[in-house]
Amino acid sequence: MVMAQSLFKTLKLQRPGCVIDVLAPEWTFSLLARMPEVASAIAMPLGHGQFALRSRLQLGRELRRNHYDQAIVLPNSWKSALIPFFAKIPQRTGFLGELRWGLLNDVRRLEKKRLPMTVQRFVALACTQDQMPPMECPAPELCIAADRQRSVREKFHIDPGGPVLALCPGAEYGPAKRWPARYFAEVARAKIAQGWQVWLFGSHRDKPAAEEIVACTGSKCIDFSGRTTLAEAVDLMSLVDIVISNDSGLMHVAAALQKKLLAIYGSSDPGFTPPLTEKARIISLGLDCSPCFKRECPLQHTHCLTAITPEQVLQELAAL
Repeated sequence: MVMAQSLFKTLKLQRPGCVIDVLAPEWTFSLLARMPEVASAIAMPLGHGQFALRSRLQLGRELRRNHYDQAIVLPNSWKSALIPFFAKIPQRTGFLGELRWGLLNDVRRLEKKRLPMTVQRFVALACTQDQMPPMECPAPELCIAADRQRSVREKFHIDPGGPVLALCPGAEYGPAKRWPARYFAEVARAKIAQGWQVWLFGSHRDKPAAEEIVACTGSKCIDFSGRTTLAEAVDLMSLVDIVISNDSGLMHVAAALQKKLLAIYGSSDPGFTPPLTEKARIISLGLDCSPCFKRECPLQHTHCLTAITPEQVLQELAAL
């Protein structure tokens, strides 16, 4: 969703008067609310993998009354193109994906070598068939109001009062994307000794890693994992100075907040989904076995992550 903002910004640049509504899972609405390009968000009631043809037909019929001119379908699945088809939207744009002839009538063939990055593929769909997509994609940029920052300060009783380092030790995809928690803890101890505050971010699934970091630092970190909504996590992160993150959704949030960012890559490819900000530094060892894009290391050693030392990360932090 963060990378999709680059598409929204491109549409606004090309067609300043266009009105953009986004059909998306309701949990993403807090991100959309911080994107000024988006007029409104529409809840997608179906989860990943759910077909529910009747529900898709009903939602498509409901959307007809909005009289949209164009639908841009970002997922590549066949079923994701059904709702715009049922809504009878005149122009239905997307990559061919799962052979979506008919469901889409503005079909693009994906040239992976010409568009190696996910964000480039999104932005390309803003262009017509005969246009070349822009060489530079506009960077996502979440807008945080001062009253939202004040609200999370008051709710969580925090006072930054000095430099703050955010650690994001989780990654929903799997352990092959997670730098060891004990390494995060070593970095945290070093920064705390220098007078920094350290805040931990993540979902409830990241709680074990966060608890390990807290224990290893003598409970000197503030652990927000599993305690916040996504909206609150975004607003809290807007208050920090530097972020260290695995390749995760929170990494992209930090980039869209224009934070100084150190992104750690293991099984994934920084050339495919990099943080979209000039303020980021990337650590990726580029081993022969990576990127493998696996959830768990097929060689059972995860050297692409464990060989990245806390000392190396601290050196990169100093460079930031």
